[in-house]
Amino acid sequence: MFSNFVLLFSFTTFLCCVSSCDVNCADKPVLTPSALVVKYGDPASATCVACQKACLSHSDNVIAMEKSVGNTTKNGTTLTWTVDRLTEWALAPKCFYSTVDNQCCTHLSVIVYQPPENVSISLNHTGPLTEHTEYTLQCSVLNVAPARNLVVTFYRGQTKLGQEKATSDSKEPVNERFALSFNASKEDNGAQFWCEAKLELGAYGPQPPPVVKSDNLTATVHYGPKLKVPANPAPIDIPEGETLNLTCLADGNPNPLYNWSLPSKTGNHSEPILTIKSVDSQDAGQYVCTVRNSVSTAQVTFNVNVKVDFTIYIIVAVILAVIVIAAVAAVFYFFYYKQNKMGEYQLKDVFRLGTRHQLIPQSS
Repeated sequence: MFSNFVLLFSFTTFLCCVSSCDVNCADKPVLTPSALVVKYGDPASATCVACQKACLSHSDNVIAMEKSVGNTTKNGTTLTWTVDRLTEWALAPKCFYSTVDNQCCTHLSVIVYQPPENVSISLNHTGPLTEHTEYTLQCSVLNVAPARNLVVTFYRGQTKLGQEKATSDSKEPVNERFALSFNASKEDNGAQFWCEAKLELGAYGPQPPPVVKSDNLTATVHYGPKLKVPANPAPIDIPEGETLNLTCLADGNPNPLYNWSLPSKTGNHSEPILTIKSVDSQDAGQYVCTVRNSVSTAQVTFNVNVKVDFTIYIIVAVILAVIVIAAVAAVFYFFYYKQNKMGEYQLKDVFRLGTRHQLIPQSS
């Protein structure tokens, strides 16, 4: 009776002090597995071989499993701990033995996890984005445990944008929100942003690790006109009478509007391609195409030289000169040569008449 009381007292004394037992003893308990990673609500089990020799030296030595849930079965120095359904978040099982001179134990690391109930992505902005403006992506993870093992990755399409880790030490499920800033660009228009939450539980955890992905968030980005042609192309030389085609193309969101400024300052042109048929000298000069939308404005400047072909003018001038010379010659012929000829004819007539008069005998 007394010996049983002493044994009970010794065991009770050990239990109150087991938390300070030696974890570095030479013949310490060996747990298999040495760590457990269990999904909340799943069964769990571990086996402990308390010692090789140290705990066998005396019949009063204590071999046990300290735990808050589950059952333990003993077979010699081997203990088996089982739990049908693990529903506690914070566990610290210990396998130990106690001798008269020493208390030796080994802790069983237990991680109880729960994959995220939901993962969603959002922006700190409503409506279309504007290029060169900073925005923040937000990834919300609901009801996940343990948070310290949570890693969130942001993506654009299949391109990784960044990664964030949780800082909470809570072993129970929590809600976490992660943020990533980025500058919107033209390339982001129509891109799909999303995030994934991964529980990295180590070698004893499930492989591959539990991953929950968000839905895709499609971005609409407004950006200014991006010219598809040089802003200052080389000067254009075009023969007079040819057709002039000037192209001013740009990509933008919203779709850009076009306006042309012409040297002749005639007409209102609002198409990306300007066509002038049969150019002449009045069409030479600077053409400015202005492209604009609600974000910004761009311009393309063309310098056009119209090359005049003087051959036709030379031919016309020669023809006109010939005509003038012919006219002058005709006038000269009419007013000078013909008049002289008529004068000669008149003198000859007078001479003939005088001669005839002399030859006619005069009556007495």
